[in-house]
Amino acid sequence: MTTLAGTFAGGITVSSDTGCQELSSSTGEEKTVLRALLLSTDAVAEIAVMLDVHDFHHPAHALIYAAVLRIYGDGESPDPLRVATLLESAGTLEAAGGGDYLKSLVARGTGEGWRRAADRLQAHSLLRRTKEAAAHVESLASESGPDDVDRLADIAQAEILAATSRRPRGLAPSHSIGDILEGALDELEAAGSTDGPSGVPTGFTDLDSLTSGLRPGHLTVIAARPSMGTSTLALDFMRSAAIGHGIPAALFTYESGRQELATRILSAECRVPLHHMRAGTMNDDDWVRLARRMPLVAKAPLYIQDEAWPTFTDLRAQCRRLASQRQVKLIVVDNLQMMTYGTRPLGSRYEEISEISRCLKLLATELEVPIVAVSKANRGSEQRTDKKPMLTDLRDSGSLEDNADLVILLHREDAYEKESPRAGEADFIVAKHRNGPTATITVAFQGHYSRFVDMAQT
Repeated sequence: MTTLAGTFAGGITVSSDTGCQELSSSTGEEKTVLRALLLSTDAVAEIAVMLDVHDFHHPAHALIYAAVLRIYGDGESPDPLRVATLLESAGTLEAAGGGDYLKSLVARGTGEGWRRAADRLQAHSLLRRTKEAAAHVESLASESGPDDVDRLADIAQAEILAATSRRPRGLAPSHSIGDILEGALDELEAAGSTDGPSGVPTGFTDLDSLTSGLRPGHLTVIAARPSMGTSTLALDFMRSAAIGHGIPAALFTYESGRQELATRILSAECRVPLHHMRAGTMNDDDWVRLARRMPLVAKAPLYIQDEAWPTFTDLRAQCRRLASQRQVKLIVVDNLQMMTYGTRPLGSRYEEISEISRCLKLLATELEVPIVAVSKANRGSEQRTDKKPMLTDLRDSGSLEDNADLVILLHREDAYEKESPRAGEADFIVAKHRNGPTATITVAFQGHYSRFVDMAQT
């Protein structure tokens, strides 16, 4: 028997003893799947979504599957002859078992039962990846000390998540500008054919028009002086997503308990004064409005985490879990100033907030969801005549401005002057917009309902 080493153009390296005896010992699921691929183009379309090349444990089968995908991607039918020709041109036909083995795959059955075989193949692959990840984490743990626990926890979470994910593994490929432009044009066409924003709707017409909603992978920072309504605006974004559009959203809060937040959400959704609910003085009309709206609120995919999560390491683990298990598409963090990065101090507070904001941006990119972070502004605005906040007022770190894709500063004149002619109004000052213009958007603040609304709704 000859020892062969071959590298297929798709990036798979094979080094194994190949021959009929070894190939016959491969798992039946892999053969069933390959047989279906070589007999039916329709099967290729479905299997390509389910399986990655690395899901095949047998190196020869991985080579055959990669060739099938290449031929199918070129718009041709991946029959045994075409697959053999492609493998031969790459110098890997013998490593894949040879032309006779390809013919034998289609000669020994009809390819039926491939869906169950593909499911089992994927399960076997997941088990292998999990074992490999666990072994790597165990090796790192044996070499780590007390000062490395935060780094180790992050690596362990990331590796286990990657191992148990259904997404293909391996190094991220490089993309040609032609392929990128094709996808960009598809997005432009989709944006033009929809009535609403292409991102997660905020619930505010002018803000959505300016930003196209909250974009996947983007970090949005909401900042203001205390009692301006930053937490209220964050809840408004969540209500718009989860209750208004059925988009799963998660809130991490360290300032309010889940019962208090539920009361505020009901007040805003049902238009029942918050002070009536808290004082137990709801009238019949209040109860009727509550009863009408309660079923819709109760079934919304809105998740609240109010347990102790003071470190970013804990937050990141929870976000990964929710994105994987609950398909969460919007994450809100209230607020940054109550967090630390990990169990070990990370230099000055400025450096720590800088690192937290940087990692939030990376997390948004990793999970492909928008993340909204609530932050406090410093006292700089109170020393100015007009009291309006500016980007330089972001507390603790200028990196908040650098890492954010969108910065919304809240301002309410009646918070400083009770008799202001603009009482009941609020300004969303879009002070930074990485992908568009900045602007100031005026909305109505309905504090008795714990919500902001468009001026047209007042």
